[in-house]
Amino acid sequence: MQHDLFSSLDSFLSVPAGSGGLLIRDVAGQYRPAEADEVLLAAQQLLAAQVRGSDLMDSPAVVKDFLRARLGSLPHEVFAVVHLDVQNRVLDYVEMFRGTVSQTSVYPREVVRDALLRNSCALVLVHNHPSGAARPSRADEVLTQTLKQAAALVDVRVLDHFIVAGDAVNSMAELGLV
Repeated sequence: MQHDLFSSLDSFLSVPAGSGGLLIRDVAGQYRPAEADEVLLAAQQLLAAQVRGSDLMDSPAVVKDFLRARLGSLPHEVFAVVHLDVQNRVLDYVEMFRGTVSQTSVYPREVVRDALLRNSCALVLVHNHPSGAARPSRADEVLTQTLKQAAALVDVRVLDHFIVAGDAVNSMAELGLV
């Protein structure tokens, strides 16, 4: 699907979101009904615009809606990072690693490197469980602590780790696991 090609908020915002209806204008200028993936892409663009620059702590529902729309229906695991500035405003959302139906490899060095390149002060980690179980696994807990320790070495805080499974979004911070 077309929405799998985007991995940053900039990529969502670079494509015009349409005129607000459920019609799409083709290259010849004719309007036609939007297809399901085009509607999903437009919804993701709208949510991305709401997320960028928002204070994560003031708008957790918007962030969860964005994550649900972005990752909830994917058939494979994706590990992403929400980069935050010093006031916890969203700088960017970056999908860093893609895996299989049941796992993905995450490299702490790359997460820290990306945080430094974006001048992030804090991170929110995100990944999905295509299995439909939003409960964190023991491996999720270990990964979170490993990334938290690695980021702390360069003075970057890990605030939360969200797990998305279909319509469910769990916060490991809310569960006392961060």
